[in-house]
Amino acid sequence: MDRADLRSRVQVRIDHQLSSWERELAEIGPDVVDLLTPIRQLLEGGKRLRAGFAYWGWRAAGREDHDGAISLAASMELFQAAALIHDDVMDDSETRRGRPAMHRSLAGTHTSRGWHGDPERFGAAGAILAGNLCLGWCDDLFADSGLPADSLTAARPVFERMRGQLMAGQFLDIVTSMRPWRRLGDEERTDRARHVIRYKSAKYSIEHPLLIGATAGDAGEQDLAALSRYGLALGEAFQLRDDVLGVFGDPEVTGKPAGDDLREGKRTVLIARTLAGATATDADRLEQRLGAPDLTQEEVLELRRLLVDTGALERVEADIAEGAEAARQALAEAEGVPDEPREVLAELIDRTTARST
Repeated sequence: MDRADLRSRVQVRIDHQLSSWERELAEIGPDVVDLLTPIRQLLEGGKRLRAGFAYWGWRAAGREDHDGAISLAASMELFQAAALIHDDVMDDSETRRGRPAMHRSLAGTHTSRGWHGDPERFGAAGAILAGNLCLGWCDDLFADSGLPADSLTAARPVFERMRGQLMAGQFLDIVTSMRPWRRLGDEERTDRARHVIRYKSAKYSIEHPLLIGATAGDAGEQDLAALSRYGLALGEAFQLRDDVLGVFGDPEVTGKPAGDDLREGKRTVLIARTLAGATATDADRLEQRLGAPDLTQEEVLELRRLLVDTGALERVEADIAEGAEAARQALAEAEGVPDEPREVLAELIDRTTARST
């Protein structure tokens, strides 16, 4: 991720654009600062994986380093910011990257100023608007990246597909969280959880940014197909790893409280596999406490043990390894990818599926 000074250059591009957009909005008045400050804070951190896949997709097409490719990569981070802000509202998350989530930050501003009305509603409304701003800015930066017009025209359909599928995937996640799982068979629960992973996370996290860069770079049809397989397999493995970290991860690394996914009640493959291996009593206990915002640390430890004892964690680790291997095989089939981007994309398989990521 630090080859070609990628992360630092992406941050410089983001900071430059934010300053420009902030100047445009300054005429509205000083209140808008309350909206823009947490956006800037959110965009100061992150792994920059989506930016990395977009940039190395461009390079995988045989193209040389280009400032326009950096701008294209930076636009993916604005898209990610929009997705995170809206996702945190829907999940009612408390934190993001070690800071209060956007809606919590804005609710805190409301409270500290002693304003009238419901601070939680104010925070949610402000966060929705902040996410919409980031989504619009992503489009602006994509269009104004400085890459040749024909490159952007070629990549635009992939960009629009990413945007549409993410929104529909988020809705699919909400629908899945509302349907009673116990009425479904073990295999159907797992299949539905994996379907959500594909359209809510895997595609927009890896496959689509990679294809946006590679399509803009005019990669060949066979290489695009192989990179698509690479991105989808790795994207699913990446999200499975994220689901494991959401339960077992170190808060110092994840930026979220331990067991936060259990409190949010996420219907993940990990939970589906646990229900498949649990006794009726344990399954009842899991369903009763999954999604409880008052879940204690002792209960988090209890549910963690259940995930281990049922073999669910071991099976998901096997799923992650299988996805990583499928990505390696797909990358090997992308015969036109030059050596350096091939090496980076191979390294990113390990980077995105590591147990401590």
